[in-house]
Amino acid sequence: MTVNLNSSQGKMIASGLIPFVLIIVLAVYIFGPGSDLLDFGTPLPEITMEKIDFVDSEIHVTVRNTGPIPIEVVMADINDRIQPAAVEPDGFLDRYETALVRIPFEWNEAEPYIVGLTIEDGTRFEKKVESATPALKLNLELFGLFAVIGTYVGIIPVMIGLLWLPFIRRISKSKYHFFLALTVGLLLFLGIDAIEEAIDVSNENLAGSFNGVLLTATVVVISFIGLYYAGQKLIDRADSSKLTKPVAIALMIAIGIGLHNFGEGLAIGAAVGLGSIAFSTFLIVGFALHNTTEGIAIAGPLSKDKSLSKKSLITKLVGFGLIAGSPAIFGAWIGGFSYSPFSSVIFLAIGAGAIFQVIVVILRLIREEGDKNLSGSSVVAGVAIGMLVMYLTSILV
Repeated sequence: MTVNLNSSQGKMIASGLIPFVLIIVLAVYIFGPGSDLLDFGTPLPEITMEKIDFVDSEIHVTVRNTGPIPIEVVMADINDRIQPAAVEPDGFLDRYETALVRIPFEWNEAEPYIVGLTIEDGTRFEKKVESATPALKLNLELFGLFAVIGTYVGIIPVMIGLLWLPFIRRISKSKYHFFLALTVGLLLFLGIDAIEEAIDVSNENLAGSFNGVLLTATVVVISFIGLYYAGQKLIDRADSSKLTKPVAIALMIAIGIGLHNFGEGLAIGAAVGLGSIAFSTFLIVGFALHNTTEGIAIAGPLSKDKSLSKKSLITKLVGFGLIAGSPAIFGAWIGGFSYSPFSSVIFLAIGAGAIFQVIVVILRLIREEGDKNLSGSSVVAGVAIGMLVMYLTSILV
């Protein structure tokens, strides 16, 4: 009996492994002996200039080989005039390898430049910079400036939005459902906005070989699934611990908004570094109005938790507000001092996935509260008004 059981398990394992082994053999053959057979056509080189920095009397270009074959960078030019250049560590780049091209050049601030790089076969690639801006240097003054900007557009607006909690606590059940649905509308707008930003960044700064749209979609789905699993565990734990379900949901909303604000901070920091944004009082007010609605999203679930003492409620409001708002500061620091388009796409997509996960949790809460079909007038109106409010406030940003 034991022999038959072991034989059956062995057959099961073998049947699972054999297809994987055959796939590996096929891949080895295609990249090995079979490569000559499949070698038809001419592979075209491609490089991507991911970042251009204007430093003192030099222009620094971060270049990546995004084509299918190795290349060598042999020449650089500015506005179609050949310039001497040094490539660090060297000009030979395998696929996806990066290098820094340093071009001595007396550039002028606010002027446009076209930077060109030529590889060994004579193919030239170029990228236009609309306005030359000195590269940001890490110092306490700029470090503090980004912290202030992140506080203005992240922490303060969220905290102001949390002040809606006493009002939401006093309203009826149907009006409470309206505010939960309003939260869904707010978050839905943020999720779509994050996906749009991720795709824009990938289209402008990532090579086609990275498949920016598919990369965004993949990360959104993985983020959604992972955070949905973690969030469900958090809610299950709330049923058997001091952590109540409304608090658990509010925490998930704060984390989702925080991930979105981190991506927003990345974009702000990068924009400041590229000189493409000027923070006026009007712009800060626009961001504040737009992000104040995020505090309402956190206040909604907390408003119906009657078990919290006044002190505990204030502590959680402050804590969740910091979780939601402070990532804008960290995002601004990273975006301003070490911007990477690839990581920006990843974080924006993670934020979108987190927000969609929270939307599902809130809709489940509304159903458990009595609106089984999610078709009540308060729910429909809440989602629509939430989207509309976010759109109107986004116009000011």
